[in-house]
Amino acid sequence: MRILLTNDDGIHAHGLVVLERIARKLSDDIYIVAPETDQSGVSHSLTLNDPLRLRQISERRFAVQGTPTDCVLMGVHHVLKDSPPDLVLSGVNHGQNIAEDVIYSGTVAAAMEGAILGVRSIALSQGFAPGGRDTVDWSCAETHAPDLIRRVLTLGIGGDALVNINFPARSAADVAGVELTRQGRRDNSLVSLEERRDGRGKAYYWIKYSRTRTVPPAGTDLEAVYNGKISLTPLRLDLTDPPAFESYKAAFKT
Repeated sequence: MRILLTNDDGIHAHGLVVLERIARKLSDDIYIVAPETDQSGVSHSLTLNDPLRLRQISERRFAVQGTPTDCVLMGVHHVLKDSPPDLVLSGVNHGQNIAEDVIYSGTVAAAMEGAILGVRSIALSQGFAPGGRDTVDWSCAETHAPDLIRRVLTLGIGGDALVNINFPARSAADVAGVELTRQGRRDNSLVSLEERRDGRGKAYYWIKYSRTRTVPPAGTDLEAVYNGKISLTPLRLDLTDPPAFESYKAAFKT
């Protein structure tokens, strides 16, 4: 099985090292095509106004001056154009990608691009405790991911789908289980803008996230991760809203 690895934290991210160790428990046929620099939060953006530059680091390791989506395109259509991958693994992201994170995440977007290109794709993210950004316990993802990926591949991933897996901020031994979840949604009050002043007194702003713990709905990725479980969420590329589609049918009948 040929596996293409990528991420949004950049070619030098520790999560990518962890992902390679995970992938090597599944196959020896591995290629890495990842962004030259951190591309967190770029979502599914493409580089259209600048050229893409590819830097070969070693025989099967490449860095791209572009987004995670660019990296998957480069991997499938250039690096592996004569023998495309059987699986795209994106991550392991430094921090969870649950709820509306899915919309912003370059990690998830890379897996989406893999799905668009007809390759089975899985996004993986490792959560960390508040204030623990520099002390992430990667053992949770590294220990549990290989078996989860095998199980998902055995069950199958639809052609219009991908899988988003999030590991809680716990050690591998303390995980409370695995839960099949749906995408949740946080309280919008958790996001705000913080105004600051530069040396000339001019205003600038940082997007700020509150770490207040909420009570998420049952069955969501939020609830699973908050309760120390691994969240496994099947996602679809089709964003059509079925209930609205049905309710609009009569009004827009031709």
